[in-house]
Amino acid sequence: MEHDQRVAKVCRTLSDMGWQITLVGRMLPDSKPFERPYEIKRFKLFFEKGALFYASLNIRLFFYLLNKSTDVILANDLDTLLPAYIISRIKGKRLVYDCHEYFTEAEGLTGRSFPKRIWEKIEGWIFPKLKYVFCVNETVANIYTAKYDVPIRVVRNIPFLESNQVQVSRRELGLPEDKKIVLLQGAYIDPDRGGAELVESVKYTQAVLLLIIGAGRDIENLKQKVKELNLEADVKFMPRMPFAELRKYTAVSDLGISIDKPVHLNYTYSLPNKLFDYIHAGIPVLVSNLPELKRIVNNWQVGMVLDEVTPHKVAAAIMEALQSPEYGMWKTNCVSARKELNWQKESEIIREVYSAIERDLSRTK
Repeated sequence: MEHDQRVAKVCRTLSDMGWQITLVGRMLPDSKPFERPYEIKRFKLFFEKGALFYASLNIRLFFYLLNKSTDVILANDLDTLLPAYIISRIKGKRLVYDCHEYFTEAEGLTGRSFPKRIWEKIEGWIFPKLKYVFCVNETVANIYTAKYDVPIRVVRNIPFLESNQVQVSRRELGLPEDKKIVLLQGAYIDPDRGGAELVESVKYTQAVLLLIIGAGRDIENLKQKVKELNLEADVKFMPRMPFAELRKYTAVSDLGISIDKPVHLNYTYSLPNKLFDYIHAGIPVLVSNLPELKRIVNNWQVGMVLDEVTPHKVAAAIMEALQSPEYGMWKTNCVSARKELNWQKESEIIREVYSAIERDLSRTK
């Protein structure tokens, strides 16, 4: 919850508009305390995953919302939508749904027909009744519009445009100055997101350090692979860190990587926020051939699209990108792109919707 950039940006936007915010989430064993200029409520749940976790989360949310005074309920993703919808109907409150991903086609539901059907039933019952829906990209929005005939507003997970970025040297960060740094960052570095192929690709590159910053279910597997391939000198792991700290490492890198594989529809149609983090840091990108990734890279000419995620192909593409005569142009284009692809502009849609809700509320009071 403390690392969810999208939720933090939405809350900041609403707070700036004058809304009183209560951010509700769960407390994990490794969760750290954090402060925001609004109320935070974190549930301690006995279960951490699986059906019992989702059941306990939804029950806690239901009773919390039942006793909470509020004008608007904002549900982030399908796993919070059911209690939010029921309470909005019971109490006559406005409901906003922010769809962060193609939830029913996520990696965790692949091959699990029963839980997938449950989530599809919940989504199919509620989605057609929704009035205010945000979605993270055009492809997923088009799928839901065609499926449920509901107007959907696209709000991508894009960073704020910062006028003053802290400059830190590689030496201060403990990074080599005689190698090109290839960066993979992410809060959810999970299987099938290209991590294994990326690590193995280092065997076929020259004067490159692969820097992996983040967390996820595949991290330990990647560390083991590094040991097996004797790549400890060429691959460096760092834990998930606050965004402000992460930006320092992103800014001194040479190439940003986002190479999810199209083995799950949620990955196929995803638009990872790390792509925009790379662009805002001014570093060119190497991405897999997925619709939303390709759209950004080709429209703004900020890097290369990889045709196939295999170790040899990834290595060849990394070396080609780093040595490309277009590399300087890509860096320049990143600067131009971030002037358009930023939260200040993206959040205008959120402001329009909540301003309309506010006017509606004032008429009914």
